[in-house]
Amino acid sequence: MATVTLHTNHGDIALKLYEDKAPKACENFLGLAKGGHYDGVIFHRVIDGFMIQGGDPTGTGRGGKSIWGKNFEDEVRNGLAFTKKGILAMANAGPNTNGSQFFITLVPTAWLNDKHTIFGEVEAGMEVVDAIGKCAKGPGDRPLKDVVIERCTVDG
Repeated sequence: MATVTLHTNHGDIALKLYEDKAPKACENFLGLAKGGHYDGVIFHRVIDGFMIQGGDPTGTGRGGKSIWGKNFEDEVRNGLAFTKKGILAMANAGPNTNGSQFFITLVPTAWLNDKHTIFGEVEAGMEVVDAIGKCAKGPGDRPLKDVVIERCTVDG
């Protein structure tokens, strides 16, 4: 099972991927991480008590393509649920609109079940995720000081 570590300007977040449960989302995330597509990208949306969202190279929340250059389908009927904090899932704009954006939950978020593809969880660095969740925000839930994924490393 692969682990992707996001090396951020706030510390490292190690993410264990569920390749057996969400193969397409994992293939996409691994491809983007290995290809450097997340390097220098910010967490553009942070909502304390909910989640932190990143993966959009434009930093606006409206960008980001998959490794296939188009949206891909959800993998929501995989037996996974938003039962705890630290869940890694695809952000989307509705069914089957997955691209490059992802989020990490700060609390259990059962209302997201069957709406977003879960494809991993925080293995180490949850304290970093929690700290990002508490950063000062401005309009659109954007951190006042950029929270940057400086680079990604992949193991496994």
